[in-house]
Amino acid sequence: MRFHDALAGPGLCAIAEIKRRSPSAGDLRPDADPAQLAASFERAGAAALSVLVDARFGGSLDDLRAARAATTLPILGKGFFTEELDFRELKEAGADAALILLRDVDDARARELMRAAEHLGLDTLVEAHDAGELERAAALGADPIGINARDLSSFAIDRHAQLALVEQAPRDRVIVAESGVHSRAQAAAAELAGADAILVGTALMRAADPAAKLTELLARPLVKVCGLTRQEDVDVAVDAGADLVGFILARETPRRAPGVLEVPETVLSVAVFVEDVVETPADLVQLYRRENGHRGRDATLLRDGREVARVVDLPWQEDDTEHLERAAAVDGRVMLAGGLTPDNVRAAIDAVRPWAVDASSSLETAPGIKDHARVRAFVEAARC
Repeated sequence: MRFHDALAGPGLCAIAEIKRRSPSAGDLRPDADPAQLAASFERAGAAALSVLVDARFGGSLDDLRAARAATTLPILGKGFFTEELDFRELKEAGADAALILLRDVDDARARELMRAAEHLGLDTLVEAHDAGELERAAALGADPIGINARDLSSFAIDRHAQLALVEQAPRDRVIVAESGVHSRAQAAAAELAGADAILVGTALMRAADPAAKLTELLARPLVKVCGLTRQEDVDVAVDAGADLVGFILARETPRRAPGVLEVPETVLSVAVFVEDVVETPADLVQLYRRENGHRGRDATLLRDGREVARVVDLPWQEDDTEHLERAAAVDGRVMLAGGLTPDNVRAAIDAVRPWAVDASSSLETAPGIKDHARVRAFVEAARC
């Protein structure tokens, strides 16, 4: 399968990167075995591999050859390439694609490299770091386009800028969000911004079990703990492994939060509103209609005002014996809410296969006050 095609399927996929070190972080996995890693990443669900062949990353073409011998996945040869000879060497070593950094070449040279790659049967991942480079990549007809959160001059990571660029990228291209993904929530943030794939290296190479870390990043459903009003409860939810934490800001609820509380960058915050939305620092907005003085049944999950998922909920203070069947029939990303507990969430996941699950009142000792043991039990049951 072509590198491009491996990334173009439904849902978020991952390019797992093999590197021993990086100029910014130093040694990551000096004893990395490319063949063993390649095979384990394929078993863990990677769509493609990236292999650093540059000595500054502890890599070489021999690493690419070893990975090629151990996997059938498409492999991206990664380094700082400016000559056609570089691409010929990659092809001979077993690469299926090559990286082009727009930081390092002008448009004329980029076109020449893209033509050379096509002649060799290589795809290209054309990488942009800022709006100007993204515009250049689009004009060059690049597909896929990589958008790197890391500034290769300073090595600083700016995920907010990256996600803004991902959202601006052409929707008719395969978009890869590179660098800065260490948690499921960060992977999901790239997905919701419009990325088709994430490229993950450092987080995998630092993990005790790189393949297990890759599986974790791609695993669904995400887990949301909602109705949080106290920082201590937020901290417990995060420590338990929640991916999203919700703050209800609608006026008619006893679970109204004082605002969006402090959340680490590895987790997504969600501001929950009924009809009336105000600006907050939350990553996402969960918006219900108001019906008869209370929230309506279902909601939409919004990123910067754009719908990114459906929230399928129970009617206000009512049950519905067909709730799970109704949710399972909804196309696209579904956040399943309503009546979920530590005891029933696993069965609900098996029935619906949602993108995320959401619980609030079932995890309380009183409105807005979380039972920490139940919070931990819910997250554990949903993530197992």
